[in-house]
Amino acid sequence: MAAQGLGRSAVRGQVRQHHLDRVLEAVAVLQIDSVNVLVRSHYLPVFSRLGPYPRHLLDRAAGRHPRRLVEYWAHQASYTDPRTHALLTFRMARARQEAWAGLRRTASELPHLLEDVRAVVAGQGPLTSAAIEQTLGQTLPAPRAEWGWNWSHVKMAIEFLFRAGELASAGRTTRFERLYDLPERVLPPLPAGAGEPASEADACRELVAIAARAHGVGTEACLRDYFRMTAVQSRRAVAELVEDGRLLEVRVQGWRRPAYLDPQARMPERIGGSALLSPFDSLVWFRPRTEALFAFRYRIGIYTPAAERTHGYYVLPYLLGDRLVARVDVQADRAARVLGVPAAWLESPEARGRSQPDRIARSLAADLLSLAGWLGLDDVRVAPRGDLAEDLGRALVTARRVGTVDRVTSA
Repeated sequence: MAAQGLGRSAVRGQVRQHHLDRVLEAVAVLQIDSVNVLVRSHYLPVFSRLGPYPRHLLDRAAGRHPRRLVEYWAHQASYTDPRTHALLTFRMARARQEAWAGLRRTASELPHLLEDVRAVVAGQGPLTSAAIEQTLGQTLPAPRAEWGWNWSHVKMAIEFLFRAGELASAGRTTRFERLYDLPERVLPPLPAGAGEPASEADACRELVAIAARAHGVGTEACLRDYFRMTAVQSRRAVAELVEDGRLLEVRVQGWRRPAYLDPQARMPERIGGSALLSPFDSLVWFRPRTEALFAFRYRIGIYTPAAERTHGYYVLPYLLGDRLVARVDVQADRAARVLGVPAAWLESPEARGRSQPDRIARSLAADLLSLAGWLGLDDVRVAPRGDLAEDLGRALVTARRVGTVDRVTSA
């Protein structure tokens, strides 16, 4: 958690660019997801580490020159810094072998369409995919649906070129549409000596080193997942980093597999503070690690049929100290200016012990109020579902009495 930038107190006073840079240095990757039931997923990890901050700092970092963040397939679709982006050029070069099948088919069968898309973007970019299709004046028949999408051939061509590094993202619109432009007009110049790596093996070694820094300690599988590498790539990189002394092989009590320690990892005696975590937060996105560290089995409800959801639709793990002590289903009703809590659950038998539910509820109430204020909402409403809901409702009423927010309700 120290490696992930968690456990620090929220910033007092105005959050500035150097605070954001500190978070980006710690996590290295911010996963992007289109679900907006609460807030776009890449904003929340920064809030979890800094508290309320102006989101335009992150928008500016990804959307204005010189960019501090560049979008690409790093973990999944993600923001990462330009130097890390440069380490992923080997992945771009292998797009014709490793991109999704529909993208590969389009690139193979319609090479003229790739050229047409490049020409439009070169002449008019940055453009959304819809604007590119409109400029081309055609939407060719859609190919077979893949991964739940039913993209046109033009959209497939655009996404292939992005995967191959021949187009880059110049930012996102207010509707979260990616803006495509030529890489030379998007990517900032790299610092001296920070050019592209000499080989794929060199790049993989550096990516694993970044992952190790972000983990503090983790198994080879943990380090591999951070940048979605293959087992062959990561195992070779780990072995070379151990040989060079850039990773230390260690044993972790209760883990059957060997782990690897970043030699520069901080080892605080304790972790304080609390945080609501995005489902896509890098602390918890590799579910086997989350379960091994916290005995916390986590699945995202948005991908589960309603009848099969256990805890809710958009459920955030709640970190208090060094434990995941609760999970809370949340949704932002922007029209009513309400942060809804359809359900709140205690996580473990220890959390249900004497005085623990009350302590957890008070801390969670404060963090929900902070989250609501950050999102421009002025009401928090808790539904009576889950074994923490009643205590949380009372804690929010108490917060209302002391004037934390204008309106806090338990419904």
